[in-house]
Amino acid sequence: MSGMQVQEKKTVTLGSLWRDKKSRGVIMQIIAVIGIMLFLGNIFSNTVENLDRLGVKVGFDFLTEPANYDINQTLIEYDSSDSHFRAGLVGLLNTLLVAGCGIIVATFLGFTAGVLRLSNNFVLSRLMQVYVEITRNVPVLLQILLWHGIIIHSLPVPKKAEAIMDVVFATNRGVFLPQPIPQEGFGWVWIALLIAIVFAVLFKRYANKVQEQTGKLIPAVWIGAAAVIGLPTIVFLLAGAPIEMSYPALKGFNFKGGFVIKPEFMALWFALSLYTGAFIAEIVRAGIQSVNHGQTEAAHALGIRPNFTMRLVVIPQALRVIIPPLISQYLNLTKNSSLAIAIGYMDLVATIGGISLNQTGRALERMAIVLGVYLFISLFISALMNIYNKRVALVSR
Repeated sequence: MSGMQVQEKKTVTLGSLWRDKKSRGVIMQIIAVIGIMLFLGNIFSNTVENLDRLGVKVGFDFLTEPANYDINQTLIEYDSSDSHFRAGLVGLLNTLLVAGCGIIVATFLGFTAGVLRLSNNFVLSRLMQVYVEITRNVPVLLQILLWHGIIIHSLPVPKKAEAIMDVVFATNRGVFLPQPIPQEGFGWVWIALLIAIVFAVLFKRYANKVQEQTGKLIPAVWIGAAAVIGLPTIVFLLAGAPIEMSYPALKGFNFKGGFVIKPEFMALWFALSLYTGAFIAEIVRAGIQSVNHGQTEAAHALGIRPNFTMRLVVIPQALRVIIPPLISQYLNLTKNSSLAIAIGYMDLVATIGGISLNQTGRALERMAIVLGVYLFISLFISALMNIYNKRVALVSR
């Protein structure tokens, strides 16, 4: 049969699969996963057998037992008669609060310090360098203890505290502020705020599209900010200002009423923000310097002002270098918040991994919960930042 090509069927063998790079990688991953599962299963089996031999009970039924201890800062209602699960939830919220506030301040501080380190102003540049070098090279635990000592010993006791604008009191037991208490009808204000935020996001996208197509700049940030502030304010006034204020007042040895920011929270917040901000500053500086200087020169040649050059030309390109190491710093800040127990801030480690552990003696289960929660938080932050990283990454054509 001349002119006809006879194709022989390829026989798939183990050897051919192993020689193929892609197949070999899949096989190795499967073997690794099976090995890890067998290893963990063996550890778990041995642990259960040893605990049974010692007569140690294993389980999570202790979570429903009364905690029988107070927590000095709670974002939700909590009483000492509540369960260990409730106490752990309070500790988790405290962890998320300090981590979230720390990430926001550290990001702002890091970007500001990173840009100023490249400033032509000699004084500003050297000040930022001193801040970065000193803060990065002092252990974060010492900084937490330092800030806690400064707050505790520099602020007066409640009886000697002087009022700031007649309603704010800074003491060594915390900063006492007026607390707004929403009344009936305040829900409309939240709805108005949500609508304003959606409008601001959509308008920003529209402004970016117009800028890409025509080069025309629309002050989307200012218009969005006006909407976010203005619309809820108008609805608030139309609803008859449905809010009451609780003001702090000195009663006995401490202030009652209002809202208090505990010194432990402030010390942890300041220390983590400053420490992580110093690392972020170096990441930002390196990211900016990675952008070819010709980009800046081209922008100046087109008559673009320096601030617009930095915001529209340099930073968008630098983000591709900045985001990956920035994720690690966010994770480090979140995990470093576990040092809160050193100054008595009641986070997840201090509640579930501390007092509750001492009361119940369930060390294995407690540590499993703490490790699992921190793992979930870290993976969640990493996933969010990786999504953003994909948005700013270079798209190959």
